[in-house]
Amino acid sequence: MKKLALVSDAWAPQVNGVVRTLQTTAEKLGERGWDVMAITPDRFPSLPCPTYPEIRLALIRPGAVGRMIEDSGAGAVHIATEGPLGLAARRHCLTRGRPFTTSFHTRFPDYLHARFRLPVGLSWRYLRWFHGPARAVLVATPRLAAELNEQGIGQTRLWSRGVDLSRFRPGLPAPQAYQGLPRPILLNVGRVAVEKNIEAFLAAPAPGSKVVVGDGPALADLKARFPEALFLGALSGEALAQAYAGADLFVFPSRTDTFGLVLVEAMAAGLPVAAYPVAGPLDVVGGSDAGALDADLPAAIARALRVPRAAAIAHAQGFSWDAAASQFEAAVSDCLEATQRPRRRLLRRNPGKMGPAAS
Repeated sequence: MKKLALVSDAWAPQVNGVVRTLQTTAEKLGERGWDVMAITPDRFPSLPCPTYPEIRLALIRPGAVGRMIEDSGAGAVHIATEGPLGLAARRHCLTRGRPFTTSFHTRFPDYLHARFRLPVGLSWRYLRWFHGPARAVLVATPRLAAELNEQGIGQTRLWSRGVDLSRFRPGLPAPQAYQGLPRPILLNVGRVAVEKNIEAFLAAPAPGSKVVVGDGPALADLKARFPEALFLGALSGEALAQAYAGADLFVFPSRTDTFGLVLVEAMAAGLPVAAYPVAGPLDVVGGSDAGALDADLPAAIARALRVPRAAAIAHAQGFSWDAAASQFEAAVSDCLEATQRPRRRLLRRNPGKMGPAAS
C-alpha cells in the first residue's frame, strides 16, 4: 500500500476552503488505495493563533513530527502549510534527505500586510525559503503559478479544486432565517476577516438583502457597522448547502484568495457570482457566463443578477474532485518514486545485506 504523511497546520474544526480541500483529497486518495496519515494540530497540545483564535498552533516537542512521519512508514510527505507543523516536517525531511512536496494555499504576504502592515517583501522572502527545497509546489491555478514564478518559486504543479455536487445543489429548502427577507438575497460565505474585504460587499448599494455566513475576527465590528445585514455565523454540511441554495446571488469581494472554493460551491447551488476581476474569480468564473466580474462591485452585482441560475450550475459541473485528486496523486507519486529510488540502488549494490529478510 502506498503511504502518505499529510502535514497541515489547517484542519478541523477549522471551516475553510483549505481544510475542505485537504480532507476531500485525503478521502479520494483513500478510495484509490493510499494510506494517508494526517499530522495536524488535533494531535498535539495547542494554543490559539493571535487575532485568529479558531486557528490552533500546535505545541510540538523537538523531533515529534519526524518520529510520526517515520513511524507511519510513509514513502511520500506532503507539507500543506507553512506553520509550526510544516516547519517541523520540512526540517525533518531536509535532515533525512527525504524528498517532499508542498502546497501554496494562502497569500500570507497580502494578509499580513492588511492586518499588521508587514512589508510584503519580508513575507515573500520567508515563503521562498520555505518552499525552495520542495520537489514540487502545488498551486490551484496557472495564474497563481505564474505569480509564484515571478517571486522566485518556480517548481509549481497544478492542483485544482472540485465541488461535491451531491451536497451543493439547487432546490434545497431555504434556511428559516431567510423567511421574510426582501429579495434578492445576496450571499457571502467565508472567513470574516479584514483580508476578505467583506466591508466592500456590505457597503455596496444593491437591492434586496445581504447575508454573511462565516466567523472570524471582524465579525463583531461588521455586525455593529452594518446592522441591516444578516450574519448567520459559521455553517457546515446541509445547513451550508441550504444557505447557498436559498439565496439569489453570491458576492465575492475578496482580492486576495488563491482560488475561492466557495465560488464553485455557490455556482453548484445555482448562484451566479459577482466579484472583482482579480486572481481567484478570474480563474474560476472568468471566461464563462456564470457571473459578472467588474472593478465596480455594484456594477458586477447588477449584471450578475441578470444571469440565469442554470448558467452557474452548468459551469460548476466542470470542477471535479476526482480530477483534482489525480493531479495531487501524480505529484506525490513522483515524490514517492524519488524516495524509493535510493533504496533500490542500495539493494542492487548490497543484495546480500539487504535481501527480503532485511526489508
